Amino acid sequence: MKIEIINIGDEILIGQVINTNAAWMAEELNRNGFKAWQFTVISDNREHILQALEDASARADVVLVSGGLGPTKDDITKETICEFFTTRLVFNQEAYENIEALFARRGYPVTEVNRKQAELPESCIALPNRLGTASGMWFETSGQADRRTGGQGKKKLPTAGCQLPTVFIFLPGVPFEMKEMFTREVIPRLKERFTPQAIIHKTVLTQGIGESFLADLIKEWEGNLPAHMKLAYLPQPGIVRLRLTAAGSDQGVLQQEVNLEIFKLHTIIPDLIFGYDNDTLESIIGHLLMQQKKTLSVAESSTGGYTSHVITSIPGSSAWFQGGVVAYSNRAKEDLLYVKKETIESHGAVSEQVVMEMAIGARSRFRTDYAIAITGIAGPSGGTVDKPVGTVWIGLATPEGVSAKQFLFGDNRERNIRRTALTALNLLRKELF
Repeated sequence: MKIEIINIGDEILIGQVINTNAAWMAEELNRNGFKAWQFTVISDNREHILQALEDASARADVVLVSGGLGPTKDDITKETICEFFTTRLVFNQEAYENIEALFARRGYPVTEVNRKQAELPESCIALPNRLGTASGMWFETSGQADRRTGGQGKKKLPTAGCQLPTVFIFLPGVPFEMKEMFTREVIPRLKERFTPQAIIHKTVLTQGIGESFLADLIKEWEGNLPAHMKLAYLPQPGIVRLRLTAAGSDQGVLQQEVNLEIFKLHTIIPDLIFGYDNDTLESIIGHLLMQQKKTLSVAESSTGGYTSHVITSIPGSSAWFQGGVVAYSNRAKEDLLYVKKETIESHGAVSEQVVMEMAIGARSRFRTDYAIAITGIAGPSGGTVDKPVGTVWIGLATPEGVSAKQFLFGDNRERNIRRTALTALNLLRKELF
């Protein structure tokens, strides 16, 4: 079954509002055994709406539409729906009573503008809105239909012989209204009308390798996946997520198959996998440090405190994170982290020797079991032939000693900072295992 989601709104197309409705609806559909086939965003324009509905009818079994149902003049969706389905607006008493009750709770009378919200297409099934004035609308169609659209001087869309999808569902665009109606009205009706699939997603989180290199490592495993499983690569700075999706009729069998494939993948890239689904490096590190009753401190130069920010985003991190130093200047490295002046003069601030002294200094100053240190050239300027933009040194001081590793992360400052912080955390994770 193919489901298309159409969102109506000029505010989305001009970038004023982010289209969170489509993402939420797709996630909710998936959670209930249905999959979205396509997203479409269109303007508040009669012909655009008519054409989008016509196009969707040719490729989808269910069309979910949100937006354009408000009481103001720019909301033209209801009139356009009537044109599309060759029907008319009629007063719906139940919808009006819902509006009246809503206004009564707020202590206001129903205005004439909001009374018009109770006018709905005659051929629809009304979906009550308990949080607003715009009712939802459910249209069921079957087989061939003759839609006569357009008016005098207007372009006519194809009509005779068009195959309609089974269901059109129109919902308000206000997110909290849409979500309540979707959960309470739409999902139960879809489950009555169609048979949901069992759908399982498992996301494998990797760090330390780029998407193309990772794909090359696991190409044989990916090529041997069962036909009902699909792998998606979801890269972001510092991390590549691998989402395995399986669909079938038996949830239990499907889960066993997914578990087996994940086990096979883990035997291929055990050092690259750091977690699954909603895990984060910082939460994993926090758990390991708590387990081992160990503490951490951080010394940062090129990341400017971002690593500490990531760490302290975890509730309860004060139990294992003692603090950090942003030592941006050479003098700060010397005064706060005890880095020797001659080390900086001999090797430069971005060097193995300096980052190791930074790590040792942080561990000493904060009296922690572990310390991460970072120095580098985040960009976009400041690079040299020997040390181009993106050169990063990460140091790790432990109870057993200190080590350092160099990385080259490219020339984008924001990505470099993010990748550096996550790489540093992953080095610590490997140490703690």
